[in-house]
Amino acid sequence: MRMHFHVITLFPEVCKVYTDASILGRAQKTEKGKGAKHRGRKIAVSYYNPRDFTKDKHHKVDGRPYGGGPGMVMMAEPILKAWEKAVGRKKDIKKIKTLIMSPRGKIFDTQMAKSLAQKYEHIVFISGRYEGIDSRVQKILNAEAISVGEYVLTGGELPALTIIDSVSRHVHGVLGTFESLEEERVSSGEMYTRPEMFKYKKVKHGVPPVFMRGNHAEIEERKRSV
Repeated sequence: MRMHFHVITLFPEVCKVYTDASILGRAQKTEKGKGAKHRGRKIAVSYYNPRDFTKDKHHKVDGRPYGGGPGMVMMAEPILKAWEKAVGRKKDIKKIKTLIMSPRGKIFDTQMAKSLAQKYEHIVFISGRYEGIDSRVQKILNAEAISVGEYVLTGGELPALTIIDSVSRHVHGVLGTFESLEEERVSSGEMYTRPEMFKYKKVKHGVPPVFMRGNHAEIEERKRSV
């Protein structure tokens, strides 16, 4: 296994539906058979619910913010205990990266995805809810705040899934071929498949002739010009 993702979230069942499907789901399975080129799992995704690490009989994980203000703040201790369960016993700290999903964080991009895939073996995602997370968590874990865009969501689950999906594409063996990485090839996004011609609302829509002639130089030129 080349990468282990750890997601701290109040809603693991929501996230698991996505990570168990399609490419991410296949990448978590051990290949079998004589023709399998990469028999081991490429990635693993584990989930930790902070409610499982509380002493309160009601599994309370939030409290009112000091200094006043609206909403509730997620408590530090359940999150820290979840983090300890995930990677607390790992000896090589340099191979662990902890990310806090935050709209005020550094903007995530492809270069960051590549860097995370190359440098780390364990990535921990802390997905906040309510008004946010007790700031002591970030300080204690030396975590980095990351945002997937300049907008606010109801929780950090979708950003965590976005990053897992993007980083996984750069883990060797997850995709079928290197050429499947769209950002590594010249492409305008213009593409077609069968049928060559179809009618929609009485109007015929065909494939541009250049794509039918099979001249790859002409096709690449077309893509660069669009």
